[in-house]
Amino acid sequence: MRWALVKVCLAVTAMVVVAFAVPLGLVVQEMASDRAFSNAERQAATIGPTLSITTDPVQLRKAVESTQMGAARRMAVHVPAIGDSPPVSIGEGRAGERAVAETRRMGRATTASVSAGGSALLQPTALGSGDIAVVEIFVPESEVSNGVATAWLVLAGVGLALIVGSVGVADRLGARLVRPAERLADAAHQLGEGRLGARVPEDGPKELRSAAVAFNAMADQVVELLANERELAADLSHRLRTPLTVLRLNTASLGDGPAAEQTRAAVEQLEREVDTIIRTAREQRPATGLVGAGAGCDASEVIRDRMAFWSALAEDEGREVRLAGVDRTVRIPVARPELAAALDAMLGNVFRHTPEGTPFAVDVHDAGDAVIVLVSDAGPGIADPDAALRRGNDGGRDGSTGLGLDIVRRVAESTGGDVRLGRSVLGGTEVRVWIGLDGRSLGGPGAGRAGRGRRGNRRNRGRASQA
Repeated sequence: MRWALVKVCLAVTAMVVVAFAVPLGLVVQEMASDRAFSNAERQAATIGPTLSITTDPVQLRKAVESTQMGAARRMAVHVPAIGDSPPVSIGEGRAGERAVAETRRMGRATTASVSAGGSALLQPTALGSGDIAVVEIFVPESEVSNGVATAWLVLAGVGLALIVGSVGVADRLGARLVRPAERLADAAHQLGEGRLGARVPEDGPKELRSAAVAFNAMADQVVELLANERELAADLSHRLRTPLTVLRLNTASLGDGPAAEQTRAAVEQLEREVDTIIRTAREQRPATGLVGAGAGCDASEVIRDRMAFWSALAEDEGREVRLAGVDRTVRIPVARPELAAALDAMLGNVFRHTPEGTPFAVDVHDAGDAVIVLVSDAGPGIADPDAALRRGNDGGRDGSTGLGLDIVRRVAESTGGDVRLGRSVLGGTEVRVWIGLDGRSLGGPGAGRAGRGRRGNRRNRGRASQA
């Protein structure tokens, strides 16, 4: 916008300068020419009285040489034949005989071009005998254009100064208009990046001031809404402490055994999750996200730990469990609690949505730039995978809220990966989680991505069959 305004002002000023400077320069040039020939006419008139008295060549020569133009060899007098006297030309004539005869015939002053450069003024003068003599004054080109070059230079300088001045004024005006817009855009980027304290100075043109006021009001509203949401999350988490305490006390009376230990472990985990939610809400930071360089967890260790937790329930329900790819360390840029929550969500779906006795498998594959976690089962499958990946129930339909897979999706997308649902090799549902290792986006159907996925499928299926 700033440079566009400068260009418009430059074009308009240039057109105005050309429209006024060029005609003015032509007028100056015409005035210099008129001045030179007017002076030549005055010099030609000085010899008129002498011609009216005598046509004697000797007297005429003396009279011509006594004038300024004659002394400068720029005057000539052409006297026609009078009686028996032949025609006489006194001085250095530069115009041709035809031009002299034409002037004598027309009876008025004319100009003729000179081959050596310049012009000749031919002024007819009446003699005492009634004949007409022609006085010739040579006007050099330098006298015709005297001062014209200087005038053009002055006009060009004035025009250039006007253009530079207009560009400077337009640039200042453009800066006054653009800076508030740039500040508004920068504040919008900062707010989008999570810096909620970003505000815009309410200055500049009226329209931009109105935009700044609206932006600041919107930012204040966003901060207020987020604060209310955090307080609501914290309050809700605090309310959950009472039933959790009751559950923890009740688990103490369950005695010993795998089911009792599993129930107590679940209650403890639930308490930890509630504490995490409260801390996250109070610290005003997102619950998930990329971790720093060198941080994260060992995916194999977390999967082994969570599978040990779920194996007791799987054994009670008669489910066959196959585990592959967790015999070596696989570092991923995800915090341990986040990966554990995602795994619990996927495994919980297997137990909730498949009949008892349905086998399932968990595979881990290191693809170099990503880690692939596959959770597959032999259940009935998912009729609408796209709907299952959406945020979930908004109250307008029956069914699950879908928060389990939403947790999985957010964990994967925090590393540049994604989640895909499909048909597993066991015949049921396969949840494929791509966890990026180098921060590059792995989403989208790319050829390289598809090739890695197919190779990963074959390898994981082989491992699953051997487990």
